[in-house]
Parts: sequence; structure tokens; C-alpha cells
Amino acid sequence: MIRRAAVSFVAAFSLLLASCGGGSGGSGTSNNSAGGSAGAVNLAPPAAESLTVGDVQQVLAQAIAQAQADGHPAVISVVDRVGNVLAVFRMNGTPQDANGYLPVKIEDAPNGNDIQLEGLAQLTLSIGRIVRLPYEASAIAKAVTGAYLSSSGNAFSTRTASEIVQSTFPPTGANGPTTGLGSGPLFGVQFSQLPCSDLSARYSAAGTTFRNAVTGAETVSAGLIGPKRSPLGLSADPGGFPLYKNGVVVGGIGVEADGVYTDDPNTQVANLTVDERIALAGTVGYDAPASITANTIYAAGTQLLYSDVTTSQLSSVAGASYATASAQGALEAVTGYTAGTIVAGETYGTEASGIRPAATAEFPTAGAYVLSDGSGNDRYAARAGTDAADVGTALTASEVQAILTQAYAVMSEARAAIRNPVSSSAQVSISVVDTHGVALGLVRGPDAPIFGTDVSLQKARTAAFFSNPAAASDLTANPDPVVAPAAGLQGPTVASFVSAIRTFLNDPTALTGHYAFTDRAGGDMSRPTFPDGTVGSPNGPFSVPASQFTPFATGLQAALIIDNLAEHLVYINNILAIDTAHRCTANPDVVTGQNRLQNGIQIFPGSVPIYRGNQLVGGVGISGDGVNQDDMIGFLGLNNAGVQLGTISNAPKAIRADQIVVPLSGGKSINLDYIICPQSPFLSSNVQNPCEGL
Repeated sequence: MIRRAAVSFVAAFSLLLASCGGGSGGSGTSNNSAGGSAGAVNLAPPAAESLTVGDVQQVLAQAIAQAQADGHPAVISVVDRVGNVLAVFRMNGTPQDANGYLPVKIEDAPNGNDIQLEGLAQLTLSIGRIVRLPYEASAIAKAVTGAYLSSSGNAFSTRTASEIVQSTFPPTGANGPTTGLGSGPLFGVQFSQLPCSDLSARYSAAGTTFRNAVTGAETVSAGLIGPKRSPLGLSADPGGFPLYKNGVVVGGIGVEADGVYTDDPNTQVANLTVDERIALAGTVGYDAPASITANTIYAAGTQLLYSDVTTSQLSSVAGASYATASAQGALEAVTGYTAGTIVAGETYGTEASGIRPAATAEFPTAGAYVLSDGSGNDRYAARAGTDAADVGTALTASEVQAILTQAYAVMSEARAAIRNPVSSSAQVSISVVDTHGVALGLVRGPDAPIFGTDVSLQKARTAAFFSNPAAASDLTANPDPVVAPAAGLQGPTVASFVSAIRTFLNDPTALTGHYAFTDRAGGDMSRPTFPDGTVGSPNGPFSVPASQFTPFATGLQAALIIDNLAEHLVYINNILAIDTAHRCTANPDVVTGQNRLQNGIQIFPGSVPIYRGNQLVGGVGISGDGVNQDDMIGFLGLNNAGVQLGTISNAPKAIRADQIVVPLSGGKSINLDYIICPQSPFLSSNVQNPCEGL
């Protein structure tokens, strides 16, 4: 439901339309907000900075020096802002088994019954190959996380990530919810930037063979520049930080030394890890400005965490020399990520980085950024929907452009939730898809965090998928996993979640298009307690029970993609020369080569389905700022595009998921949520409760 106090909305909405550019699609930026300058000042692109080979060497040397001082040899990875792996260094003495693998242990479930990712080390592929998690995969994932979650307005580490993805916020213990706290604001984001994502690019993809998850056919990849994938998605294991030059995020460092891929289950006490010490040492001279580190930012009244270690607690590493430190190990080639050399990072905002300013012909609002293919072409230029045979009248290119433009205008006026200074505009990525999951358009704020690019597409697809009449049949048709685990490790199958939601809602027709679902509504049902944070209550139908839940075992979200992760880890370990497909999930194709969830699902808010009257025609996803801001930008952006064009709209109120009443124990009940908008969200107007009544 749209939760905020009701107010008279007519005058407020008229002001909103004016401030957001009305039907013109203008940026609506302004510098007259009460909190300080806004608009174009806050939407300026970051300065051109990048990591040189010498920079990478210095970061490595400092991390190696700290690892030596601590007596913990490590694998250290450095990436640039768009996830290109610039180096992986393995120190002598890093643990290694007889087969040459560097296995890392994923933390156990609270009750010890490991399922999904927790059981990866105990899984065997149907081809008879054992899955191992190498130190290199962990280190790269941590480096990518530090780079992808950060911007010129916020610096987040993997410890920050750990805090915001867990089942309680803030995390207060290792045994599930004990305090009645709701889940973290980015609960589920760890399952993004996946190695199977069709958005995320692959290193040296040309000539790389990957397997089609459904047909088994082998295909040679063509490859693209732009945001790269992570071998494990985003990491919640402390030991990853962003790297900055002159206040501009230029990359990240990730370290694996302790051999355990975990999270921080209790933020009430300091958790001093060797991985975090080594990684923080690598940031000396490349550290984030103190004014934007996570501990200066609050979410729901909680101060976020950046590091449990301070530089004053480290060895003196500023004078470390790579020429000396390099004798402590060797650069390492990692299949699918690096050839084993040190390379310079790309400068974000250039064609070579794959993310650049949009040309006037590509997007009407000056300053917006798009993804590029390396040949000067917008990878996701606005296009018409591909699903006319299913929906009657598919989204047109002009409708897609209107949604993107109006959502971008709302973003430009919205007060950021995770950026400093507090007068900053929100910066997000915006994606539009049709009912087949085909990406029809994508645009970004110039300094939006990179992680939101893949996540916005996940969110758009998730809203369109669960609102689709074919959702239940697609999930039911998902084949049994190709992973053949030891007894009891796999957990629930994808198909089992269909019966779970139908039982939960007491609706035998659930997921057949009768209701419009947002990611917030689906997220409600993806929590290990329902209602979220209610101690002792059962899990939602898309989740595993609280006794089995960890950030590595979330339920349907993980079940959909565990095979892809297993296949990819076998590929990294050079057991097979075939990588996982450019498609997450083994749901059936809606057309050849395309299913509705090509990069997995997302379970935290920031999406709405798109309707033409009562007909579902697509979805819009937003990611990069606070979840309420994301909700608002998508909801109002679609609403304003509908006002402008008169042909599309948000879902009819009667079928929105907030009309679904879920019975609780003791004769009580609760409605699902649809969206939640900030109460006073704009920098240059006094509009209150902007979503109320729409």
C-alpha cells in the first residue's frame, strides 16, 4: 500500500508536475531549495580520474605490507569503478589444497542445515565436478562491491553491505531475528551483478564459450565493455573498500585471507577481521573523503558502518614499495577476469568505460548518462516492446522515452537519502522492460552508483514478472537443478515456491496476473519472518525459514540462480572451459534466447509494473538511492508519463498488491505494501506526501 498520512493532493500534485517538468520532460532542476543548492550542482558529472598502473602497484604494496605485518598471507584484488579487474595478487603461503584450489568456506546456516550457496562446497555438478569457492572469487567480489556501492556522494564498504542486507537492521545476533527489527534496506542486493547477468559484461568475452542453461548448447560470446560482473554477486564479507583519487571513486580493493566468506551478524560489537585490516591498508592515500564514508550516513535512524578498523591501528604502509612487496607472491591469472598482469583502470564517463554522457539524440535531458557498446552506440536506447502478440499494443519507443524522461526529472528533484551533502539530488539508474523481460531503455544519473545499473533492470523485470499471467507457469516449468548435492543441501526447488505462495495467500490462482506486484510487495513475502521483523512468526512464502536464512540462502531469489553460480565457479577453477550462460535462471524461454528473468530477481523496493488500462505491458525499475526514493521515482515517473501521454499508467488501484489481505495468527491480518514514498522528498518545492491518492 502507499503508506503515508493522507493530505489534500490536488494542489501538491500540480506543483509536482511543474517542478518535474510537466509534460515537457524537462530536468526540472533548481538551485533554490531550502537545504542548499540542488539540481545541476548535484548532478554534475564526477571529475575525470582513474587508477594508473603505478596506483595499482601502490595499493597492492600497502596491502601486502600489512598482510606481512599481521602474518596472514592473502589474495588481493583491485578493480576500477566499472569492475574491470586491474590485478589479482596471491601471496606465498595462502592456503591451497592438493588439487591447487584455494577453497573458501561459506558461513553455515544458523541451524547448521546448509542450503543454497552455503552448501556450494558440498555440491557436485551433474557432470561430476565438485564446486569450490576460490580465494580469488571472494577477493574480486569484495573489490567490486566497494567500487559499485560508492560514488562521489557516498563511500560504502563490504561491511556496510553486510549491515544493509541482513534479516534485521541493524544486525544484532547470529541466530536470526531476536529484537523485532525489520530487514536491511538493501536486503537481497547481494544477488546482483551476477556472473550470469545479461547486462554485466565479461572480461575477454570474445572467444569464450558458455553453456545455454536450458538447451545445453555451447555458444561463443561476443563481449562488451561496461559494468563487469562479479563472480559471487555483491559481497557482505568485511574486507572490501572503495578507492578514491581527489574525492572521486576510481575503483575498489578486496582481500581474502581468513578463508571464510561470511558477514558480520552483530554490529553492536566490533568485529576486527584480518581481511578488513589488509584491505584498509591498501586504501591509504586512496581513501574515501571522511565526509562521505558510510559512518556519516544514516538509514532509518541507524548510523551505517564503514570499518571496524582505523588506519591508526595499522602498520605504517604509506612508504611500501611494490618492487619489494612483489617478492612476497605473484600476480595471478583468473579465468574470466584477468590475464595475470597489472593494467590501468578506465576513466568513468568515457566511451572506453562503457558508461558515458548521453548525446542529445539519445536522451533529451542534458547531463544524463547511458551505457555504451564501445562503438559509440547506446546499448539500451529507447525502443518498442517485443510482446505485442501477448499484450495487444506493446510499449512504443516514445512511451519508453517518456517514462525514462519523467522518472529522471523526479530523480533530479528528489532529495538523496544516501548521499552527502544532505542537500544533494538523488542519483539512480532507471530501466524499462516489456513483459518478456526485454530491456527497452536505461538511463542513469551521472554519478549514480554502478550497482544500481544491473539492479534497476532486475527490479523492472521482477515487477513485470510477478504481475504477469505466466509467472506461476514459468516457475513451475523451471527444471530441477543441474546441481546434484548431498542429501538435504539444495533446499526448496523453484517450483515449490508457487505452492508456497498459494498456500500463504489462500489463493490457488496466485501469480496468474490477477494482481500487480512491485518489488516492495514481493519483498514483503521474501523475508524470513512475516510480517517483517515479527519475532517468532513464520517465513514469507518466497523465503526460507529464519533458522536457515543467511545472506547466502534467501529462498526463491537464490534458488533461481544457484546453478549458474556453481557452473561459474567450476569455470573459474579451470575444471571446464565452458562458462555459465548470459542468462540467469532456467525458466522457459518466452521467445528463443530470452526468458523473463535474464539477470535474476530482486527483493528490495524500487519498481512498479506498467499498464495500458487493465493490460500489463512492462515494468520500470529504479536503483541507486534510498528505497523509498527509488519507489517514488518509479511510481511518479510512470504517473507523470501517463499524464503526459494519456496511454499508459500505474496499475489500477483495484489490482495493486496492497489490496491483498494476508491473515495472521490470532485473527489479525495485514495488507501487503505496494510502494512507500518519502513524506517531504523534494529539494525545490514543499510538496508533501507526493504519491498519496495516485
